[in-house]
Amino acid sequence: MTANNPLLQEFDLPPYSLIRPEHVEPAIDQILADSRAAVAELLKTQQQAPSWDGLVLALDELGARLGRAWSPVSHLNAVCNSPELRAAYEACLPKLSEYSTELGQNPELFAAYQALAASPAAAGFDVAQKTILEHSLRDFRLSGIDLPPAEQQRYGEIQMRLSELTSRFSNQLLDATQAWTKHLVDDAQLAGLPDSAKAQMAQAAQAKNLDGWLISLEFPSYYAVMTYADDRKLREEVYTAYATRASDQGPNAGQHDNGPLMAEILDLRQELAKLLGFANFADLSLATKMADTSEQVLSFLRDLAVRSKPFAQRDLEQLKAFAAEQGVSDLQSWDAGYFAEKLRQARYDLSQEAVRAWFPIDKVLSGLFAIVQQLYGIEIRELTEFDRWHPDVRLFEIRENGEHVGRFFFDLYARANKRGGAWMDGARDKRRSADGTLISPVANLVCNFTPAEAGKPALLTHDEVTTLFHEFGHGLHHLLTRVEHAGASGINGVAWDAVELPSQFMENWCWEPDGLALISGHYQTGEPLPQELLDKMLAAKNFQSGMMMVRQLEFSIFDFELHATHGDGRSVLDVLNAVRDEVSVMRPPVWNRFANSFAHIFAGGYAAGYYSYKWAEVLSADAFSLFEERGVLNPETGRAFREAILAQGGAQEPMDLFVAFRGREPSIDALLRHSGLTEEIA
Repeated sequence: MTANNPLLQEFDLPPYSLIRPEHVEPAIDQILADSRAAVAELLKTQQQAPSWDGLVLALDELGARLGRAWSPVSHLNAVCNSPELRAAYEACLPKLSEYSTELGQNPELFAAYQALAASPAAAGFDVAQKTILEHSLRDFRLSGIDLPPAEQQRYGEIQMRLSELTSRFSNQLLDATQAWTKHLVDDAQLAGLPDSAKAQMAQAAQAKNLDGWLISLEFPSYYAVMTYADDRKLREEVYTAYATRASDQGPNAGQHDNGPLMAEILDLRQELAKLLGFANFADLSLATKMADTSEQVLSFLRDLAVRSKPFAQRDLEQLKAFAAEQGVSDLQSWDAGYFAEKLRQARYDLSQEAVRAWFPIDKVLSGLFAIVQQLYGIEIRELTEFDRWHPDVRLFEIRENGEHVGRFFFDLYARANKRGGAWMDGARDKRRSADGTLISPVANLVCNFTPAEAGKPALLTHDEVTTLFHEFGHGLHHLLTRVEHAGASGINGVAWDAVELPSQFMENWCWEPDGLALISGHYQTGEPLPQELLDKMLAAKNFQSGMMMVRQLEFSIFDFELHATHGDGRSVLDVLNAVRDEVSVMRPPVWNRFANSFAHIFAGGYAAGYYSYKWAEVLSADAFSLFEERGVLNPETGRAFREAILAQGGAQEPMDLFVAFRGREPSIDALLRHSGLTEEIA
């Protein structure tokens, strides 16, 4: 098996078409066994007089080999899920967790790192090396290195169980999303839906050998119904199915229920925090973040809520009044998106759907690349010869002054067996290898946009354009690093509440006339976005931004409260309802089970960290304000941002990097201004 196992071979880009579920476990078993032997061997030489190359770089080499095998497996599990691959992936999770815990609790390894940090050689290390050593010693302590043996063992058991539970949460959410569809044969029920949405639903029906149309809970389908369907009963039915996924409520109540998993995940996180000497998991989470204390985070969020709620209440009153004029006097959650779109059209003569025609995917990409080329001095070109995991996947290369910098995959469209949402993950880190070779970075950029329909290119809503820019910002952070040590290159070592800075920063160009001129062009004629339409988009930019702000704050405070208090004896739903009492203006139905699909905190890396979006939005808005002062496509300011933020990765503390770029600490003013939350409310 070893000789024919692609995951055990040397390769440049992963051979996706060759990877089979049966390759996964043998490859990981082999690599973990080799790694354990290698760690034992290196400790023989590194305990007395450790060196950077003999210790840190040697471990980086082991990590790179493991990552080379595991990264494509983890990626395929997210974008091409199957029962066989899922089983193989899940079989490896406890093994990987156990290995990670072993390293983190290895006293000889810890002693070697301590000796290296205290050695005369350390004084000559560069800033990234010093940061990596500092973070490594911190992470040993957060891995339980100081705990008695029995508690160390319990730490390992908790980590192993958490890796299983969070993966199961993600799987059950995917299964619940795919478990519900609605088949329609009466065109009248789809009144109001744009042709593009109906075409997608027809394609979905054909794929199952059905006539008519098939509505699913994949986001493009769900969004189309909630935004455009005139049939209120249909909107209610689809909303109910979506809002109760993976729960004890709704049409599939009890199937794939994430409720018990959430309770166990929260209990284990609290136990883990207590083991390590923290009062709660929120405090443990902040040990590696930019924010200092739970009180600081909650006061930041609540201050924003107090500032935003009057605007949200005004937004809701206007929406209710408009819906009442249209004959709906009891506005419900399944009506909000529909009447918001109608009100946007009435107030600004602007619809998201009409805007699609001006954002064909290739024009958006060429404009996006033109913007970053102007700002950062890079060139981007598409590559055609590579091994893909799906026919839609595309590969691009970044070059600078004719030299290769890195590559990134785009997997942009929604489909069955693909995790929802949008994300970037590093497929390979930039680093200098033991033999001196410079390894270039590779990124995966994944979205779930509406695919092309017959005879047309994929056309994006402006919201989708913004999502694309967001994920590309993460990609640039990973790809444009100048750090050559794996522990701080790209997004590695970056505090989680600063990691959204480059992504949210990129979104600004979606709203700037200079940016829009580059990313828009009618898909049939190529003509630029008309000034009239641009003016309408800019006028509507902050439409209902108060309601959007409190919605994000609801998620952020809920997440942080949940982990800071461990519920104080309250259920997950009790905590969520208390937060809604505090900040929300429109309450969803009592059977809404949003938390059961909140994968960011129960299956992603955002536990006690969802506030990072708002925290980093302050940084990104303030950073962008310098471009507003100097010109949004100013190459000099762009290079300064690249060198201060993108190039540095996790080499320095994020506040130091921000101050290096902006000349001062961040101010909340730019965020409030960008969100339209500054004018007086009568």
